[in-house]
This record gives sequence, structure tokens and C-alpha cells, in this order.
Amino acid sequence: MPGVTSEASRNADYETATSFLGEWGRFQQRVLILLCLSFIPNGLTALSMVFLADTPGHRCILPVHLNLSAAWWNSSIPLEEDSSRGGALVPSKCSRYKLEHVLNYSERGLLPGVDVNLSNVPKEGCLDGWAFDQSVYTSTIVSEWNLVCGESWKKPLTSSMYFGGVLAGSFVSGQLSDRFGRKIVMFATIALQAVTTLIQIFSSSWIMFVILYFLLGLEQISNYLVAFVLGAEILGPQVRTLFSTAGVCLFFAVGYMLLPLLAFFMRDWRLLQVSFMVAGCICLPLFWFIPESPRWLLSQGRIEEAEAIIRKAAKINKIEPPAVIFGTLKNGGKTQEKRVHNICDLFRSPNIRWLSVTLWLVWLV
Repeated sequence: MPGVTSEASRNADYETATSFLGEWGRFQQRVLILLCLSFIPNGLTALSMVFLADTPGHRCILPVHLNLSAAWWNSSIPLEEDSSRGGALVPSKCSRYKLEHVLNYSERGLLPGVDVNLSNVPKEGCLDGWAFDQSVYTSTIVSEWNLVCGESWKKPLTSSMYFGGVLAGSFVSGQLSDRFGRKIVMFATIALQAVTTLIQIFSSSWIMFVILYFLLGLEQISNYLVAFVLGAEILGPQVRTLFSTAGVCLFFAVGYMLLPLLAFFMRDWRLLQVSFMVAGCICLPLFWFIPESPRWLLSQGRIEEAEAIIRKAAKINKIEPPAVIFGTLKNGGKTQEKRVHNICDLFRSPNIRWLSVTLWLVWLV
């Protein structure tokens, strides 16, 4: 338990050293509000599949060149019971009567349901594709790549890939922010979210879309977790509680509420993705107003940088800081050696190595 005691002691020393700032000054208010704003794009993307991959009404396409009578044209799709409508008969979404038989009956002048018992007519799949209802959506990824009937399994897999990215990001984000800093990782993932969404808008296939959606899940949860940690480390105990409960949840909910509103006005899935990208881009300028975590800087031995942030916070709060702020956190009056990391350091972590091997095996399978 010595490590736990040492960590608790450092936290107590930090709280004591920065207590002169107060709990609810202009600095804390600004950090709280700006960090909370960064959660709105996360709320937008978290449930975006509800609208991006909704399944419009659909039925089999009939080639326009077919020489069918009006009666057979209207009766070429078999009727099936729809349990969601109390067993009412509706046109089948995944089958049609075999066209060679339908053409034969039409040429002979036979009428469906009068001269021909439709229950005896063979059926076939939608060999010429599907016609999708556009009364609600102009386009979704389902209508874009025909993710219906035999391909309907791709729709839930798309959601699973997104949450697979969320799982991967849960492992990666902590390692990244511990090595490179909370602020850098937070805004790097916001920028990557915008770039990934931009590329996703131009997806030419479902496979391309789902791979990018995996990356989007990784970036989204990384941004969320790192921003949460950054706020918890900068803010004081009382404001920290407000931020981590009401602040995060309410602003995340704002994203939830904006999602159906945006989807109402943007019925095309690509256009809806544009709004997600713009929301992420709007958050990028916050980089110049949200500071790095002084706690993380202290853990890296960068005491002068941490003091500079606290002094700036004191100036914003109109408080005179002490001459030496973190003197008690220096080891025997000597600062810790400043650590410099690069991207290769990530793979020295056992968690990252384990995740890399797992993802590689999944990709092979």
C-alpha cells in the first residue's frame, strides 16, 4: 500500500498548494463550461446509428422493360403477414413471384386471384434489387448498400463494430493521455473524429464505412474519457463533483436531443454526417482556452509549466498567488527529470501490446 499512500499524499499536497484559487472563480467556471461543451459532439455520434442505419420501407424492384398487364404488375409481389401490424397482409420485402411465370400468365391474359391461384405461383428473391420508400429518409446506409433481407446481418454488425471501437478506445485513451498529456490527446481525438467523419461521408462501400465507424467509436470514447479526466484533475473537489455528474451528463444529453432535430431536417445520411463533422470542428478552437492538467504536468516533472497554469488561473480569478506554489511537491528541492515520449512508447505498455495482438487476430479471423 505504500504506492497508494504516496499518491494520496501527493493529491493532498496538490489540493493544499492550489487552495488559494478558491472553488468557483472565473477560471473554474470557464474550464467547466468549455469542457462540458466538448461533450455535445459525443452525444450526437453515440446514437447516430438510429438514423444513419434506419431501414426504410422496401420491396423488390421489377425491371421497367417487362411487358406486364396492370393487374399482374400490381400483383407481382406476394402478400405476407406482418406481426408488427397485428397480422395484416403487406407486400413482401424480400421476395417476388418468379417473373417467367408472371410473364407467361400476363401474355395468356389470365387474371391474378381469378384465373390463377397466387399461392401456387413460385417465388424468388429480389434479383433486381429493392425500391426504398423515401417519404421519411432520402437515403440511409441501408438503402445505400441494400442491407436488407439476406444482407440484413450487416446492420447490427455495423453497430457492433462501433462499440468494438469504443472498447478499444477504453484501453488506448488512458495510455495515450498518461504518456502525451490530457489536453493533447483530447483535442487530437476531436480532430481525428472530424477527419474520420469527413472520410466516412465519401464511403464507397459498406466495408469502408464500417472500418471508419470502428475508428470513430475509438476516437469518440477517447475524447470523452480524457475530457472527463482533464476536468476532474483541474477543478476543485466541489466543482469536480458538479462537472462529473450534472455537467457531463447534461451536455451529453444536449447532443442526444440535437440528434433527432438534425435528422429531421437532414434526411440524407451523408448530409447528417456533415453536421457531426461541423460540431467537432466547432470544438477545436477550445484548444486555446482549456489548459493542460497541472496534475499531469507535475507527474511528468514539469513543475514550472504547472505553476504557470496555476498563476494564470490566479490572474483570471484576480487572486495574488504565493511566490512558490509547488515547493512541497519537489523531491528534496529537485524537480523530477522531464520525460520525453514518442509514439513508439505506446507499444511498451502491456495493455497496448495485448490490444494490438487481439485486434490483429480478429482481423485475421
